Amino acid sequence: MIDVMLKSGKEKSLLRRHPWVYDTAVKRVSGQPASGETVRVVANDGRFLAYGAFSPKSTLRVRCWSFREGDVIDAAWFEKKIRDAVEAREPLRERATALRLIFGEADGLPGLIVDQYGDFLVTQFQSAGAEAHRELIADLLMKVTGARGIFDRSDAATRRREGLEVRSEHLRGEEPPEAIEVVEDGVRYGVDVRVGHKTGFYVDQRESRLTAQKLAEDFRRRHGRGLRALNCFCYTGGFSLALLKGGAAEVVSVDSSKEALDMAAANAARNGFEEERAKFVCADVFEYLRTLRDAGETFDLVILDPPKFASSHYHVDRASRAYKDINLNGLRLLTPGGHLFTFSCSGAIDVDLFQKIVAGAVFDAGVDAWAVGRFGGGADHPLLMTYPEGEYLKGLHLLVRP
Repeated sequence: MIDVMLKSGKEKSLLRRHPWVYDTAVKRVSGQPASGETVRVVANDGRFLAYGAFSPKSTLRVRCWSFREGDVIDAAWFEKKIRDAVEAREPLRERATALRLIFGEADGLPGLIVDQYGDFLVTQFQSAGAEAHRELIADLLMKVTGARGIFDRSDAATRRREGLEVRSEHLRGEEPPEAIEVVEDGVRYGVDVRVGHKTGFYVDQRESRLTAQKLAEDFRRRHGRGLRALNCFCYTGGFSLALLKGGAAEVVSVDSSKEALDMAAANAARNGFEEERAKFVCADVFEYLRTLRDAGETFDLVILDPPKFASSHYHVDRASRAYKDINLNGLRLLTPGGHLFTFSCSGAIDVDLFQKIVAGAVFDAGVDAWAVGRFGGGADHPLLMTYPEGEYLKGLHLLVRP
């Protein structure tokens, strides 16, 4: 096995079991490993540190499979990892048929994402190591899960950084239908795995959607009426449907994609929600928030769940201004006692910075607000404590004080 030796002092992160080795930490490589080939990572003094997958074209030169010297990275090793990940998600099946089965580094399989929608799986091979074992992993997924088919959505920008071509194609078993119906906390959603964002649905917002549903139920009990909500960047209506299920009187859903709104409307009809309660607006959210503000519109709940504004640390300043803008205008639309759910899925915007941005928006809006809750990925998106970069999704639940 080829050795990748680190520079003196660069072994510290691996000794803490962080799974990444940057190219700047590498002193020398004992041979010429192929893309995705398993290598042995050693300290400057020759001590074993980890086994990992080599990526010659990425700044992330090695992603670690294992920190145990006795491990053999073979088919049996991969099968155990996949079985362990699938079994860990079993408790969630009582609530949902849309799950994240494998969450990359958190499950010891760096660069591999697997989501399940009903009887079908959707994969993303985002690293050279995952790509090198693509056929084996596909076979094992079919074996372990009994899925009817697998569709591969390896079309994210991360593949280009690994020197890999993007692909979106049928991989195993049956072709998925045009819309796969899944159920989550009593709500039915149609998912298009071929062209939808990510793998077709934001599985990571399950707990936030349930909070929205419960908030709508509680609001009706307290006030004797359904709340009025604005769902910005609504995509295919995840939060909107949860609110309608909870008894919201009206939900205005806004997105710039007509295709996404068409699916959202179809999802509302799928659940039998009345058309007058579900309104869909195709518009630029930034401009639409200003339009609503100028018109004097108010809402009991505003949800801001935008796409990633910062793809890297180079875009943090621009992204911070964008987050400040939407939060400021969202807060201005709330009634006294109103609620704001606000999110960031930008990994380059950490929890502390996001809270500071939102706090600045609260100050500029001239309101008093409590943070009464925090949001993140659910149990199928666990945070590996030695890999803080895995906490990409963060959110706040604000209550505007009367």
